[in-house]
Amino acid sequence: MSTEHSRPAPSSETADGAGSTDSAETPERRALRAAVAALGRRHGRDHDRERLWAEAAALGYLGVALPEEYGGGGGGLVELSIVLEELGAAGCPLLMMVVSPAICGTVIARYGTAEQRRTWLPGLADGSLTMAFGITEPDAGSNSHRITTTARRDGDDWVLTGRKVFVSGVDIADATLIVGRTEDARTGRLKPCLFVVPRDTEGFGRRKIDMEIQAHEKQFELVLDEVRLPADALVGDENAGLLQLFAGLNPERVMTASFALGMARYALGRAVEYAKQRQVWDTPIGAHQAIAHPLARSHIEIELARLMTAKAARLYDEGDDAGAGEAANMAKYAAAEACVAAVDHAVHTLGGNGLTREFGLASLITAARVTRIAPVSREMILNYVSHQSLGLPKSY
Repeated sequence: MSTEHSRPAPSSETADGAGSTDSAETPERRALRAAVAALGRRHGRDHDRERLWAEAAALGYLGVALPEEYGGGGGGLVELSIVLEELGAAGCPLLMMVVSPAICGTVIARYGTAEQRRTWLPGLADGSLTMAFGITEPDAGSNSHRITTTARRDGDDWVLTGRKVFVSGVDIADATLIVGRTEDARTGRLKPCLFVVPRDTEGFGRRKIDMEIQAHEKQFELVLDEVRLPADALVGDENAGLLQLFAGLNPERVMTASFALGMARYALGRAVEYAKQRQVWDTPIGAHQAIAHPLARSHIEIELARLMTAKAARLYDEGDDAGAGEAANMAKYAAAEACVAAVDHAVHTLGGNGLTREFGLASLITAARVTRIAPVSREMILNYVSHQSLGLPKSY
């Protein structure tokens, strides 16, 4: 079939700067996407994080997925992922969106007590409160069953002991949602539970981890040394266990995918713009297939990952937790791979300019790699898919 006179495919960016969308996306979601893209363009790569956070909050974007009765927008993970992706595509992603409204806000909205919802959700929605999330431990890594942070009852209180690592933004968060384990009185086995630990709680220590990547949200190691909490610090039902935990982990994967997609789109956009203008011989370098084909391949990979991310968010919003678990893992995998490739191709397209501060790509080399590692490595996602999707036996 001849394609010589075919209509050219649309760009990945629309006239208003927002990314191309699924034709099934509602007018309201398209309007949200365009509005957030405009906000991102106003702030740009050299944005002031506090100002952007405050403006996004004032416009209702941070709380778009939280219940209306607590000041949120009443939307879902689909809307929240749109916000994060479009800010990232403009060069100003907000990492704490992955943690505060997506993980912590979702868990509290779904499983928190009435008092916990009243206390935390309005502030998480309007940006006046933020919450960090602590699950990873030095000796547990990707194996959440080896978490050793424990909570024991002492009268009406809970007492937490343990350590956490790679916890983002603890210094700017009002509290941290800590994943610990309590003993099941019937079986004696440890089961996961979640606790809200205010930042200044006695015995709750933190140490900044010296990271090569320089981001606004710093990484911390936490030490919980006999941290005493009131009974109402426990989120939801003590016996809900993994249900509550995965209520936060699936949104974390979807939002990480959106974070990666925004970064990938930003990098690709800079590379395409440069390739159209940079001229060394008789034509712009974008006319040469050695430049054009890697960028075209990245565009394809980004769009495929966006479709899977949209599917995962939709399944989660529909209450299909099993389907969302599979899709969220695959979306995170696909988006991270697309992001790493897009950043690599973009830097290579710009050559030496790709490593300068002016073009804002060099710092993405490390940041893109992080999306492959956190919050779960691509190898563990492949394990999940091989076991859960394909039914293959486990090696561990």
